[in-house]
Amino acid sequence: MSPSAPSQPVHVAALYRFARLDAFETLRTPLAAFCCGRGIKGTLLLAHEGINGTVAGSEAAIAELIDHIEAIDGLSGLEVKCSVATEMPFHRMKVRLKREIVTMGVEDIDPATSAGTYVAPADWNALISAPGTIVIDTRNAYEVSIGTFKGAVDPATSSFREFPAWVEAHRAELEGRKVAMFCTGGIRCEKATAYVKSLGFEDVFHLKGGILKYLEEVPAEQSLWQGECFVFDERVSVSHGLAEGDAELCRACRHPLTASELASPKFAAGVSCPHCFDVRTDEDRQRYAERQRQVELAQAQGRAPHIGS
Repeated sequence: MSPSAPSQPVHVAALYRFARLDAFETLRTPLAAFCCGRGIKGTLLLAHEGINGTVAGSEAAIAELIDHIEAIDGLSGLEVKCSVATEMPFHRMKVRLKREIVTMGVEDIDPATSAGTYVAPADWNALISAPGTIVIDTRNAYEVSIGTFKGAVDPATSSFREFPAWVEAHRAELEGRKVAMFCTGGIRCEKATAYVKSLGFEDVFHLKGGILKYLEEVPAEQSLWQGECFVFDERVSVSHGLAEGDAELCRACRHPLTASELASPKFAAGVSCPHCFDVRTDEDRQRYAERQRQVELAQAQGRAPHIGS
């Protein structure tokens, strides 16, 4: 991103709503036009099961968009987490049509009617600290690597499609226990709880608003969160109070990196990191190095950031 900062902070909204949208395809063009006409950038996903996405723009533009989506039949009650960024974290605006707004690959799961019990951030610590509660991070391993809740189980998945198989393999460990699940903004764990309930489990809970809402509302001195929370934009991570975090992204493999990983001899900006150094070839690294050189040249000349950076 360009090192210069705008005069006003950029407002970022992570939003979703599970709802039956029979004609979701017809929403794509009007939503894209609405966003582009107000300088909003980011991604919105539309499917039969609802809407999901993260967008950024001026405070007024984001407020208009939320009101606009809320007025669409079936989408009132939108779940929204707002934060700010010092720079625009997206390069363009995209509205995409999908089979699922969060891809699990399991048919006939309806979070709108069968999700687990919501737990407010203020009540989350008590639940996950209670004896007999198993706490499951439903995010992917690369997200978990820079932060999670104290004592949480990491299923070590590379995609959400792997989560059902992990549950099936660990059903015996879940029997007779309270199952508390969480994710970044609430959408994955809402669908995960609906899946786990479909297997016959009853004491299933999820963090309302996800990690983002918890970090926004729970003071750092009372928090059971450890590390930073990965976000899918150029901020890379956020911490308590939704302040921008210190993690950086490896531009070769897109893995978030902690301070210790950035200090590794296997890290070279735009070229490699400890997660990809041993699985990339010298030819790969030469190609990445040339791309990084072009990115740095564009920044030095004050040109727009390289889209592939």
